[in-house]
Amino acid sequence: MRGKGLRGTTWLAGVLLAGAAQGQDGAAPPESANAQVTTLGEVRALRPDEEVPLDLYRFKSPVEPAPNAFNRAWREPPSLEEVGMRGGYLMMGINYGIAQTAKGLHTLTRAPDPIQSAVARPPPGLDADQQRRALQLCEAEQGCGVAVPAGKP
Repeated sequence: MRGKGLRGTTWLAGVLLAGAAQGQDGAAPPESANAQVTTLGEVRALRPDEEVPLDLYRFKSPVEPAPNAFNRAWREPPSLEEVGMRGGYLMMGINYGIAQTAKGLHTLTRAPDPIQSAVARPPPGLDADQQRRALQLCEAEQGCGVAVPAGKP
């Protein structure tokens, strides 16, 4: 039985070496290899809802209710697969409790959100002397694209 495993390993190694030698013989030179390289096309990430195959026998309600207050609080229950992947109902409950505790602490401490929206600063306020110097520089370069107001040097 031991010799059989050794023969199989020897045979596999021989096949791999023969494949490697054959691959080296038919390899293209480096100059032409660059010409064969292509870039990937467009890659689109689809939401999980769009990946579900179309079920022709599923009932589709002809009535589409408008969004209301219940839509904000409603969460679809997880499937058994999702429950298994998340560690079971006990782990999901523990994680939910931790998330709600963190949310409550965040509210109590009034800490800034982890992700904050960007706020652009206002443009600098130039006094009259700085505006005059900017206009002189613009005229000297002849291409700033700003029209010089009439009556200003």
